Amino acid sequence: MKVLGLDYGRARTGVAVSDPTGTIARPLCVVEKAATGDGLARLAALIGEHEVDRVVVGLPLTLRGERGEQVRETERFVDALSDVTNVPVVTFDERFTTDLAEQTPADAPEDARAAAHLLSGYLTWASSAPA
Repeated sequence: MKVLGLDYGRARTGVAVSDPTGTIARPLCVVEKAATGDGLARLAALIGEHEVDRVVVGLPLTLRGERGEQVRETERFVDALSDVTNVPVVTFDERFTTDLAEQTPADAPEDARAAAHLLSGYLTWASSAPA
C-alpha cells in the first residue's frame, strides 16, 4: 500500500511518500498554504501523481497527549483534503517529528523530512497492527 504523509502547517506542509510496499518513507516536497484552494489542488495532484492508497496527516497533540487549537485546525484541514480526494485521509500522532527532522541530514527541506519521520512511524505502526 502506497501512502502519502503530510506534516501540516498553516504556512508550509511537508510531504513524504512511501514505496509501493508501504515500507520505506522518503521526503518529497513542501506545499505552501496547503489549506487554501491552490494548496489543496496541489495535494490532490500529488495524490494522483503518486497513486497513493492512503494519506496520513500528522496530528499535533501536546507532549501530554492533549488536543489544542492546532489539532482543531489540522482536523479542519483533514476534512477539506478529504473533500478533494477519494483516498482515505487519516491522522497519526506527530509528536517529536520536527525534532527528529532537525537532527536528520539536510538532503530535503525540514518540513518534508518531518513528514518522512511521521510517515515512517505510521508505516511501522500499521505493519504491526492486527489485521
